[in-house]
Amino acid sequence: MAVESAVTAAPCAANDSCDSLKGYCMERLQSFLVVGAGGAIGSCLRYAVALWTQSKGWTAFPWATLIVNVVGCFLITFIFGLLASGSNTRLFLTTGIMGGLTTYSTFDYETTRFFQQGAPASAFANIGLTLVVCFVAGYLGVALARIVMPDS
Repeated sequence: MAVESAVTAAPCAANDSCDSLKGYCMERLQSFLVVGAGGAIGSCLRYAVALWTQSKGWTAFPWATLIVNVVGCFLITFIFGLLASGSNTRLFLTTGIMGGLTTYSTFDYETTRFFQQGAPASAFANIGLTLVVCFVAGYLGVALARIVMPDS
């Protein structure tokens, strides 16, 4: 079984010039703009969650990263279950917003820092929580999409 990618792009035809902004090339430009706009929104949302967790004093553990990754896992699987492949709306929501919202690199950095600071229990807690809770969130997203759209 093949895993569906969040990105579906049509290549420019061999005889098209991407400078012409016609056909597939115009669609590709539109896709870049859709992803970029969504990414900006997702990144701002991630920053807002980080500020919110800091304002709550939740700084001993990387709660902001866990929250955005769990929410992202739920939403991306839910969106995949609802929207057709190749639509700009799906591209905006998944590759754009969810891509900007979620962050593996920050999860990796924070986990590595726990190990470097001699806090392996916190590192393993971060790994375990992220893997288990994100998987469960993703599974629930798929389940909800099947309830909302049982024929998909």
